[in-house]
Amino acid sequence: MIKTSLYITCFFICAANVQAQKTVYKELEGRVSSADGDVAATHVLNISAQKAAITDIDGFFTITAGLNDTLVFSAVQFQRKEIVVTKEILASKLLYITLDPALNALNEVVVMPFNLSGELGRDMNRMEIDPPLTAASLGLPNAFVKKMSQAERKAFSAGAGGPLLSALNAITGETKRLRLIQEREAKYTRTEFIRKAYHDSLYVKELKIPVDRINDFMYLCEIDSSFTALDKKDNLRIWEFMLQKSVAYRKNYELELP
Repeated sequence: MIKTSLYITCFFICAANVQAQKTVYKELEGRVSSADGDVAATHVLNISAQKAAITDIDGFFTITAGLNDTLVFSAVQFQRKEIVVTKEILASKLLYITLDPALNALNEVVVMPFNLSGELGRDMNRMEIDPPLTAASLGLPNAFVKKMSQAERKAFSAGAGGPLLSALNAITGETKRLRLIQEREAKYTRTEFIRKAYHDSLYVKELKIPVDRINDFMYLCEIDSSFTALDKKDNLRIWEFMLQKSVAYRKNYELELP
């Protein structure tokens, strides 16, 4: 009985050694390629021998494999690909694998429950759009208070620091200086608004003012009290004023454009 058990054990050991000798593993080198060239970090799995590798930035990889092992190549951007290791593959110096891009199907978009026709112009006209969120629509305090400029804030602070500070600023002339700065800034802002209301080509073709003298011409208009009295949004009256002023400006500087 003991001899029989010993024989059986020896038989299984010899069979395992024979099987181990049949499965010869080697380091298999290869390269993955694709149409777009983005092959970095592609997973290479030997699901037969439970081995794994990852391709480098150029798609090269090295993995342990034996005859009839199954290699799986997978990545998010590629379709899964499987190959079985053959004798030719084991004998080759470098294995080349080409992967196909994955086709990601988008979910169906249903528009009819929302009464959309698919025509952007028609759908936009039919949509009810909520008013934009602003300080006024939210009912926040001081929503309609005009934001002061830096010069306005300084002029306000000069007279809002209490009786003593207000008197001191008045004596030193600081209050007057800040008020003049505020007025000058207001004039400049108004002139810039009007300046940008008309394209440079109008100044050149209609007013016959050279491009490099437009700002100088606008300054001449700014210091005229008749100009400052006009509504800055009254484009017609402002244009009539500038037409007349341009004649005097060209005559004064002896400018005549062809």
